[in-house]
Amino acid sequence: MASFKVTRVQTSPIDGQKPGTSGLRKKVKVFVQPHYLQNFVQATFNALGADKMKGATLVVSGDGRYYSKDAIQIIIKMAAANGVRRIWVGQNGLLSTPAVSAVIRERVGADGSKANGAFILTASHNPGGPNEDFGIKYNMENGGPAPEGITDKIYSNTTTIKEYLIAEGLPDVDISKIGLSNFTGPDGQFDVDVFDSASDYVKLMKSIFDFQSIKNLLSSPKFTFCYDALHGVGGAYAKRIFVEELGAKESSLLNCVPKEDFGGGHPDPNLTYAKELVARMGLSKSGNNEDPPEFGAAADGDADRNMVLGKRFFVTPSDSVAIIAANAVQAIPYFSGGLKGVARSMPTSAALDVVAKHLNLKFFEVLCDINICKITMHYFRGLLIFISMKVPTGWKFFGNLMDAGMCSVCGEESFGTGSDHIREKDGIWAVLAWLAIIAYKNKDNLGGDKLVTVEDIVRQHWSTYGRHYYTRYDYENVDSGGAKQLMDYLVKLQSNLTEVNNIVKGIRSDVSKVVNADEFEYKDPVDGSFSKHQGIRYLFEDGSRLVFRLSGTGSEGATIRLYIEQYEKDPSKIGRESQDALAPLVEVALKLSKMQEYTGRSAPTVIT
Repeated sequence: MASFKVTRVQTSPIDGQKPGTSGLRKKVKVFVQPHYLQNFVQATFNALGADKMKGATLVVSGDGRYYSKDAIQIIIKMAAANGVRRIWVGQNGLLSTPAVSAVIRERVGADGSKANGAFILTASHNPGGPNEDFGIKYNMENGGPAPEGITDKIYSNTTTIKEYLIAEGLPDVDISKIGLSNFTGPDGQFDVDVFDSASDYVKLMKSIFDFQSIKNLLSSPKFTFCYDALHGVGGAYAKRIFVEELGAKESSLLNCVPKEDFGGGHPDPNLTYAKELVARMGLSKSGNNEDPPEFGAAADGDADRNMVLGKRFFVTPSDSVAIIAANAVQAIPYFSGGLKGVARSMPTSAALDVVAKHLNLKFFEVLCDINICKITMHYFRGLLIFISMKVPTGWKFFGNLMDAGMCSVCGEESFGTGSDHIREKDGIWAVLAWLAIIAYKNKDNLGGDKLVTVEDIVRQHWSTYGRHYYTRYDYENVDSGGAKQLMDYLVKLQSNLTEVNNIVKGIRSDVSKVVNADEFEYKDPVDGSFSKHQGIRYLFEDGSRLVFRLSGTGSEGATIRLYIEQYEKDPSKIGRESQDALAPLVEVALKLSKMQEYTGRSAPTVIT
């Protein structure tokens, strides 16, 4: 058994190590600088406290992007030096973000140990490779991201750090082979357990869904299926679940070999970047002469996001979570006892709100009234109760609601959907949820002439609940100075709604009146954390919305996200093309914000 000793390495603070809601993300060239990763990891250990790290079990894995394998070895050595008892690593360093959450919550080691937390190595949907992005975040013992109280401590520690601890004499662990490695150090035994990346997650999914029902659907000659992992970590689960467990053809899997650079692509599951899937599903502009599959889906780099497609049909993320919630009790055994509640992030369309009202569900939405943000809790069983609570965009805040037993299904417009089975959004879970719903809708129809399709399900939903026309414009890597000026201008404009409405009417006379405008702030009701500047909203008299947000998930530059929504409940008007229905509001949004003037962009990078 190899032994090691603890070495204290002198260091000094490095600027810019403030983690966001999704951890710390920078270019690889930044992370490989001397002491950069080590400083952040030690700052995290210090924030968590030596008393919690001594004897702890930690998970260390990620989406397999470039630099992950080196980072895993560094973190293993630093964990040993900081008194951690054991490290769990997914084979080849691969674990999806939702699988990490599942492992923390569900896995029991051979010695009865349970995980206390995890370092997740991912930059989510950002590109990977030597010249691209890397990221690291810490998840807590509930399986969810560290709350702001912890991330603030981490950042504070990075500004004062003087040394970090590392195990000298501890050899690199072969993470390509499943097995247990034992070492001894000043605090006693230290183990590294390399385990199968998929087993725990597959077991959890089988406890949630009726796999036999989905298998029956996939075996129908009328149903065809396609899943694109975009060369992300989702590929480590796709064959196990869709092929081995559910009987799909292996040819139905696209780009399901995880690669450090995601095959040179951008692992973001949307209509812009999932080009191969979009083409196969008959949605590309160039057209497709082949008959598309009935169902298609894609995942991002760490498999927590998802995109759902039907044959020549796109399902918006906002509609997706609403449809899952509307059908969950009937189609998914895990929810057979009913939903505890549903929730959405502020920029997400109000489609979920309408489902909650119709189904008498407890519902959490964000309402802002001049810088005072509230959640209304609707019981809709003869009572209407208002409670001061809030749900911002960070997924960890959904986790707080789930931990409090208030929420079962939640989602965000940025292709994130999930439930209380873990404390992260879960892309494969969402795909299985859709397959379960399709299987349920066709349970008596698999031998019929025509199956109920994805498009049928969505249009039926619109007929019942109305349609929320919705789009998002992303302006990526714009100049940070210009982006800030745009946001400052929009905030200043909010002080005079008369002027706003004069501008709006000068752009489009057929657009409704702006009746409220605000900047969203959030104080978490569970952990007390406070978040400012979460989005600028313009609310119209007819229920339309414009929301402008600055995203902090990129590694350089800024991303402006513009959300445009219009609700239509007239059955004769729910079949319009989305771009036609939203065209007046789009024109108002771009001219009101002076988007081109401030950013220099004549068109968005991505439209979803």
